[in-house]
Amino acid sequence: MSSATAFMDIALIVAFVALALGQVLSMVRLVQGPTSGDRILALDTMVINAIGIIVVLGIHQGVKVYFEVSLLVAMLGFVSTVALARFLLRGDIIE
Repeated sequence: MSSATAFMDIALIVAFVALALGQVLSMVRLVQGPTSGDRILALDTMVINAIGIIVVLGIHQGVKVYFEVSLLVAMLGFVSTVALARFLLRGDIIE
């Protein structure tokens, strides 16, 4: 095993651990609150962390479909964050 491969393996492990830790901390913020705005931001952060995990998994496995999946998750996460924020502010989503 070359040093570049070993370095890449270590970098992927560090990335997985950091993203998993961020996901757990976001879940804690989601449960604790204290406001609805904090909970919406925690959900949005969880989506971003999930995108990061999907991308790192795609790099690790060398499969390109994970990058397309990450784009779909990003679009759905953005739309859901906007819908939740709009519902929180106005009480309805569609005018």
